[in-house]
Formats: sequence, structure tokens, C-alpha cells
Amino acid sequence: MKATPLLGWYRALAIATGTALLVFCGFMVAKYGFDAAKDVTTYVAMLHGYLYIGYFVVTFMLGQKLKWPMGRLVLTLAAGCIPFLSFVFERKVAREAAEQLPAGGGARQPAGV
Repeated sequence: MKATPLLGWYRALAIATGTALLVFCGFMVAKYGFDAAKDVTTYVAMLHGYLYIGYFVVTFMLGQKLKWPMGRLVLTLAAGCIPFLSFVFERKVAREAAEQLPAGGGARQPAGV
């Protein structure tokens, strides 16, 4: 199977989406528990939403390329909405994709090497 830059995009977006979700959860606690940071919570929620859209698209494309079954694809897509789960799935997907994809992760070799 040919190497793909989707794996790099997936890893970056999984980490970014997971981090934004954790920050968002913290702001939700501040908003509803302590009546603080009401305005900022909206912007953090929007940031997580935009990152999740990217995560969704890239994960779907990677799942199609790696021929994941539907259940695996749905669980990996849902991982962006459950705190800490995107970090767990990122490690698992990266390990499994490294076994399926050729070494180098999509880096091109110079001509004649």
C-alpha cells in the first residue's frame, strides 16, 4: 500500500482536537460551576468544532484508504468527541498504520538513491 500524508494530518488533528476538547471541558466547568468565562467558552467551543470537522474529514479519508470496517471507522470518528479518547486512538491508529504503510511515512527519496 502506498504511503499517505493523511496519517500525519490525522495525528496532528487528533491531538489538536483532543486538546481543544479538554480545554473546552475546563471552560464548561468554569462557566457552569463557577459562573465565569462565559464569553471565552463560546470561542473555545467553536475552535473545537472547526478542528473536529477537519478531524472527521481526514479520519474518514484515512479509514477509506486503510479499508477499515464501518464499526472501526465510527469509533475512530467518535473519539474526537470523548475526552482523552482521541489521544488513545491516535497512538493506536499510528501504530497500526505504520505496519500497513511502507516505511518513511510518505517521504520521497531523491532520484538515484
